[in-house]
Amino acid sequence: MARFEFRLPDIGEGIAEAEIVAWHVQPGDQVSEDQPLADMMTDKATVEMESPVSGRVLEVAGAAGDMIAIGATLVVIEVEGASSAPEVPATSAPATAPEPPHAQEPRIPIPPPHPDATEINVPSPAPQALASPAVRARAKALGIDLAQVQSHEGGRIRHADLDAFLTYNRQGGYSASIAPRADEAVKVIGLRRRIAENMTASKRHIPHFSYVEEIDVTALEAMRGELNSARGNRPKLTLLPLLVTAICKALPDFPMINARYDDEAGEVTRYGAVHLGIATQTDGGLMVPVIRDTQARNIWQLAAEIARLAEAARSGKARPEELSGSTLTITSLGPLGGVATTPVINRPEVAIIGPNRIIERPVFKGDAIVRAKLMNLSISCDHRVVDGWDAASFVQAVKRLLETPVLLFAPD
Repeated sequence: MARFEFRLPDIGEGIAEAEIVAWHVQPGDQVSEDQPLADMMTDKATVEMESPVSGRVLEVAGAAGDMIAIGATLVVIEVEGASSAPEVPATSAPATAPEPPHAQEPRIPIPPPHPDATEINVPSPAPQALASPAVRARAKALGIDLAQVQSHEGGRIRHADLDAFLTYNRQGGYSASIAPRADEAVKVIGLRRRIAENMTASKRHIPHFSYVEEIDVTALEAMRGELNSARGNRPKLTLLPLLVTAICKALPDFPMINARYDDEAGEVTRYGAVHLGIATQTDGGLMVPVIRDTQARNIWQLAAEIARLAEAARSGKARPEELSGSTLTITSLGPLGGVATTPVINRPEVAIIGPNRIIERPVFKGDAIVRAKLMNLSISCDHRVVDGWDAASFVQAVKRLLETPVLLFAPD
């Protein structure tokens, strides 16, 4: 028997260390060649380390959340025969692996009160409660002692009796009585730690300001509906590709928006091409895949690329180069968008744009009151680089394009 030390290979240009996100093996486990050993995260992506040999795991380096230097021993494996196990190429980068999803927290709905809830009295404990397995399971999940629940149909306790019990406070008032969840300490590691570090650095280094404008998207939504009705095999259009098109058409007159600020060099780079980051929610947290040369794509190409990148990010299959290099970011909560948002800039960029929820409201058109679909558009900017006047003027240019959507397709 011999010991084989698997050392962390160079998994990305300029990467000095990587974080252990999750172990797939523990000491004593038997592993085969190409079996996953661990998920490692750099500042660009999560990669899966695979065993180059078969054998028994003797040692693993650290726990989830620990940082491991490139070239340091990650796993020690006992192999048969002399130590002739293959060397891991220094430049080999294993395939991208998804972030381990966070455990989904159970949600317990609070049912409506029993129709007779206002007439019940606090019952005396019953010596034995009759209830179906489903009722017993629900009572256990809610933390209810069935001996304290009164049956309104004589004998067997039903779901309606649980509803009434929830409504009535055993001390004489009316409130929900739900057992609290146990306290839980969750270690901040992996993507969640990267997000925390990046957001902290962004707020610490960048003097943010936000500007919000209301946009009438009635005509835009009507046009979107017509385009979708005749789309054929092309992807269904959301508002996002149209908004992206408006942003790209407005940016040439506002080059300070499509830029990155190098703090150390004291230099701002204004980009000609638009490499748009699309903030995407995944099970592990927020990721920002990037649409390259966004300004060169039509609305159908944008729709397809947005969907592809979002799926790649959520499934953990986005390549490192697809998660870096953005010059401007857009973040949207979709139907949860709220009335207004003040998004945090994706450093070292100098601006981030956030569309909010579309709301239908009555508005004045001359002396008439008409129905209109309105949406607030938010922008947060780095005040070291972007003045308030420039941010407001840029959003007004985008507003003009969205409120007169035929201009989206007019030649520049």
